Amino acid sequence: MQVLVTGGGGFVGSHLVRALIGRGHQVRVLARSSKSVEILRDQVFETAIGDLKDRDSLNSAVQGCQRVFHCAADYRLWSKNYRELYENNVDGTENLLKACKQAGVKEVVYTSSVAAIGIPKSGRPGDEMTPVVLDDMIGHYKRSKFLAQQVALDFARDYPVYIVNPSTPIGSHDWKPTATGKIIVDFLNGKMPAFVDTGLNLVAVEDVVDGHLLAPEKGQPGRLYILGNENLSLEQILQRLAGLTGKPAPKVKLPYAFVYGLAWAENFVTGKLMQREPFIPLEGVKMARKRMWFSNERATRELGFRPTSVDEALKRAIDWYQTHGYAPL
Repeated sequence: MQVLVTGGGGFVGSHLVRALIGRGHQVRVLARSSKSVEILRDQVFETAIGDLKDRDSLNSAVQGCQRVFHCAADYRLWSKNYRELYENNVDGTENLLKACKQAGVKEVVYTSSVAAIGIPKSGRPGDEMTPVVLDDMIGHYKRSKFLAQQVALDFARDYPVYIVNPSTPIGSHDWKPTATGKIIVDFLNGKMPAFVDTGLNLVAVEDVVDGHLLAPEKGQPGRLYILGNENLSLEQILQRLAGLTGKPAPKVKLPYAFVYGLAWAENFVTGKLMQREPFIPLEGVKMARKRMWFSNERATRELGFRPTSVDEALKRAIDWYQTHGYAPL
């Protein structure tokens, strides 16, 4: 099958490309430049140079494809121009889906995020049916992903668009790294002396890829599927890392009010006055106020989603970062 992957040079996207090639598919990757897919230099695939804002490049990229995986996303918790997040995530998704529909692409798998899923006030894990509206979204990244998901849902009314919502993927080849990858790197380098009371749902990136492949085979268009695994507090994650590496876990828990005040001051000076990315994005601190815990029960029941060990995924991430010079061996 001829498939197109957007965001194929990213963390999830690059793993998806490898899995598709391994299954014998002919893979085309939409990329802004050849440099953005350098992580795939050991793979054989076709590169389509283009941009989600360039409709002509999208029309060309989707030609001849039976399936498209839309993994690309603008993931930033701070930006000089926040409108870019909406142009890339919302308008870009609409542009791509229009191109796919017009070109006769059989089906599209859209990579949304648990960022677009509601979080119950009761503290229980959120699921695909948790009530949520745009005003619940904290910051421009979450708002843009929520609106992009609405675009995908609108198309899915009369076009086969399958929607998956990964939680927090971990594993090898997280080269940028992602926010969670940076937690691992900072821990390995002894740069995390304290933590806040928050939580994440971790899942192996390979399992997220499996969920992408299962969605068009067993799922329903226009139905959300959370691809997650273990709900862990940040303290528990750091303790897991300590157990895997032998390095001590930080023991100081910082009060939320203190971290918020520190972030506000740093964002004002670094972000607003100096126009540089803050070390502690205020949006990230606001998001940390709630534990991002979710249930994968629907994906397990309907897709046959079977996530594997989070500890093994953390170990693969540690090994990859150490082997590639992000942290000392």
